[in-house]
Amino acid sequence: MSEYKLLKQEGRAKRGEFHTVHGVIQTPVFMNVGTVAAIKGAVSTEDLEQIKTQVELSNTYHLHVRPGDRVIKQLGGLHKFMSWDKPILTDSGGFQVFSLAGLRKIKEEGVYFNSHIDGRKIFMGPEESMQIQSNLGSTIAMAFDECAPSKADRNYVQNSVERTTRWLLRCQAEMKRLNQLEDTVNPNQLLFGINQGAIFPDIRIEHAKRIAELDLDGYAVGGLAVGETHEEMYHILDEVVPYLPLHKPTYLMGVGTPANILEAVDRGVDFFDCVYPTRNGRHGHLYTNHGKINLFNAKYELDDRPIEEGCGCPVCKRYSRAYIRHLLKAKEMLGMRFCVLHNLYFYNTMMEEIREALDQGRFAQYKKEKLANMATPLE
Repeated sequence: MSEYKLLKQEGRAKRGEFHTVHGVIQTPVFMNVGTVAAIKGAVSTEDLEQIKTQVELSNTYHLHVRPGDRVIKQLGGLHKFMSWDKPILTDSGGFQVFSLAGLRKIKEEGVYFNSHIDGRKIFMGPEESMQIQSNLGSTIAMAFDECAPSKADRNYVQNSVERTTRWLLRCQAEMKRLNQLEDTVNPNQLLFGINQGAIFPDIRIEHAKRIAELDLDGYAVGGLAVGETHEEMYHILDEVVPYLPLHKPTYLMGVGTPANILEAVDRGVDFFDCVYPTRNGRHGHLYTNHGKINLFNAKYELDDRPIEEGCGCPVCKRYSRAYIRHLLKAKEMLGMRFCVLHNLYFYNTMMEEIREALDQGRFAQYKKEKLANMATPLE
């Protein structure tokens, strides 16, 4: 059971609500990436509640390899396993499989590859991906697709997209079957399809039209942020988003920086995920309203201010840059944890500000000011 309510539009920017069996998602939303059912950097479920996380994202391939999706199913599904009662999106494993380029073989039935952990042979196709995600019981499952390299030639991309469409139909049929099983973890599991086509606008548009006919629960734009320029990415969004259903969520996979998110919201995208806030946080790179700061810089050694003045995150309320810098230098896990918490709070708060600006019809103004501020360091 899903329902997407388009509450407001400003230009192409959408302000919506997505009703799911695990609660209502206010969009635009940034999903916090917890690949193996945990956010890297020792961030707990309590933390996620505290820093305003709406959706947690986990990875089908990684959880299939370890601890095993059947183990998670026996323990009552992913929500119960990680003690999180809000929405969870699981990606299909497609991207991970395709990033293992040296270890895989793509065929019509699916992909044969070797586990990156122990080298054992694994096969994953549309049905397997749906079965794994069904065992996990996530709120939203992603269709199994091929993420073609952004610089692949036209012929390769065309064939790849056609196969992705055939795979999507198989995903849809299998999901329907799985949701009707008596022992299924989440009989209301939703399916999002993925638009592909590298940087060929005409292939993208054709594919968008084709999958829009399938009346899925939501639509993602995949295969961007994989090597093309920001300009190329924005151009593809300009071209393709108008062909995706307005009254369904539009999800831009794996993007991105705060500026990328603002630009994509402007182009009609309302779901995002990215490892930047967590990965950068673990390396002492912190997001602020005046650009990024690197706590490893010597100038923060005696800096007793919070990461950002006025930030409401649990870290800024209590700890100084100097202390967090010391923790990072000493390789204390607490330092990484603090940085990740601040960064996720920053992203989640920015999304809240975006929604508020859209509610009040001043998104264009907000975007302009936010981008200007982020380009002007206070230091």
